[in-house]
Amino acid sequence: MAPTKKFIMLGMGSFGTALTRKLASNGCQVTGVDQRRERLDLVKNVVHEAVIGDSTDRQLLENLAIRDATAVFISLGENISTSLLATLHVKELGARNVIVKGVTLEHGKILEHLGADRVVFPEEEVARELADRMTWPNVLDYLPIDPDYSVAEVAMPASLSGRTLADANLRSRIGVHVMGIKDVMRGKFEMFPDGKTMLLDDQVLLVVGREKELAALREMA
Repeated sequence: MAPTKKFIMLGMGSFGTALTRKLASNGCQVTGVDQRRERLDLVKNVVHEAVIGDSTDRQLLENLAIRDATAVFISLGENISTSLLATLHVKELGARNVIVKGVTLEHGKILEHLGADRVVFPEEEVARELADRMTWPNVLDYLPIDPDYSVAEVAMPASLSGRTLADANLRSRIGVHVMGIKDVMRGKFEMFPDGKTMLLDDQVLLVVGREKELAALREMA
């Protein structure tokens, strides 16, 4: 059995609390830190450890198992200086992976210079995902895998139904690579289908490509 992943959450506001609950439901151990007892009381049944204190207090941080944590999350609201100071401290204390909630783009750039491994902007990411889903309802899931390429699940365009994968020729026509086909009705998934595979209405394509290529597939009728 794989060892339990351990996380430290500095700041138990709405984002920190939601992330803590999800990590706990995934079987992870979370140490939550916040100055306000009432925030910690809301997650006392799911956290492994609750610590009341200032997340910028170096002495407090030294008493946490920073080096042993899979990641340290920092979500300290709109106070930019506190998240910068907390990031500096945990990096100096040997944190392996530091993920910080950003406030502004400039704040994010400073965090990256301090060594933050990732800066997240939850509101922007949710808004972008919602806008994409409303614009292209045929896109069922979307996962960026590097700055250029993403993986997407796309409902079968009507214009492709009844053709073989070779006849559809999506790689040459628009540049996307079909990695798999899921038959929704039968619950069957075929990885790396061959060119003779028939494309049907009740199928979902698992594809990889660049943004402009995926956009071309999304817009196919």
